[in-house]
Amino acid sequence: MPNVYDILAERGFIYQVTDEAALRQALDRPLTLYCGYDPTAASLHVGNLTTIMLLVHMQRAGHRVIAVVGGGTAMVGDPSGKTTARPILSPEEIAANQADIKAQLSRFLDFEGGRALMVNNAEWLLPLNYIQFLREIGRHFSVNEMLAAETYRQRLETGLSFLEFNYRLLQAYDFLHLFRTYDCLLQVGGSDQWGNITAGVDLIRREEGRQAFGLVIPLLTTASGAKMGKTEQGAVYLSPERTSPYDFYQFWINTEDADVGRFLAIYTLLPMDQVRALGSLQGAELRRAKEVLAYEVTKLVHGEPAAEEARQASRALFGPGRPTGAALEAVPTTRIPRSRLAAGIPVTQLFAETGLTPSTSAARRLIQQGGAYINERRIDDINATVDLAALEDSEILLRAGKKSYHRVVVA
Repeated sequence: MPNVYDILAERGFIYQVTDEAALRQALDRPLTLYCGYDPTAASLHVGNLTTIMLLVHMQRAGHRVIAVVGGGTAMVGDPSGKTTARPILSPEEIAANQADIKAQLSRFLDFEGGRALMVNNAEWLLPLNYIQFLREIGRHFSVNEMLAAETYRQRLETGLSFLEFNYRLLQAYDFLHLFRTYDCLLQVGGSDQWGNITAGVDLIRREEGRQAFGLVIPLLTTASGAKMGKTEQGAVYLSPERTSPYDFYQFWINTEDADVGRFLAIYTLLPMDQVRALGSLQGAELRRAKEVLAYEVTKLVHGEPAAEEARQASRALFGPGRPTGAALEAVPTTRIPRSRLAAGIPVTQLFAETGLTPSTSAARRLIQQGGAYINERRIDDINATVDLAALEDSEILLRAGKKSYHRVVVA
């Protein structure tokens, strides 16, 4: 089996690494690595999917992976990439989110027999004695060097709390603790975490006299420069309650042409020969590659039945005629009491309420631009109302632009 480092490099996962030659050699034998996940929400999102897929390749190559839920660091807040302080959650909220995150990661990682672990850094951070921590860990950190780091320098302009200033020390200590407890030699993360990760590598060298490694992935953006996983409606979540399997599938099928090959390599487990063949398709044939991408990623996240249902719904919606039956059932649906519909609902409110637009003002702009449809008929009046007369087979099909559908049924 090839060294997993070569697999990761070929598929586009590697942006920076602390010591490439030494890490490649270390990966010739099974090792333990970790990646941290922020438990400030009950669901991970597409932005987390890149590191998750990296962990999948690592585990498939025989390495042990640790998912660290930052229950302790979440009480501090990582300033990386943020212009304001993150919200501070209660221990109960963090515990609930941790359970949901483990359930999502279990779709990708095998936690049986210790092949993968999930730990909460609150277990070792909360009992720390502050003075002892400063004497043992704080003495290795230079305030001047930390203030020169881009993460802290940017936040100084808007205000950086002393609480957040400690974050790098705590994440470095995480790596040291995992090194001591699990012989963890590698931390992976997004490129915005490079400074925090290398701080941990350096701390292990100073405290233990051993070499550890850091590897970061590129922070992915689309070909147009948009942040990966962000849409006009907000983040694309892995939870079906937050982002339906149909909407998740549509996010991927709407991938920009220039991104298809790159995303197939990173977000699916298809062999690279197949990835290259699909990525080389042009024109109308590229739609087939996008469908493969959408199906494969949806299958990984939501399972094969949900992926197949989303695929059939998408084909029906974008094929000739009005979709019926199972295809419509997979379309995101809002149920509205008959009494509300009988009284009439402003069309702008209905588009915002169903999530087709982020607000009523956005709905007005959509109508003015000619992009709002009800039952495939364009709406031109921003003051129009939707009532029982709009029902077709006891439901209403809304469309925003060319690709976003939503179904309204009478409760």
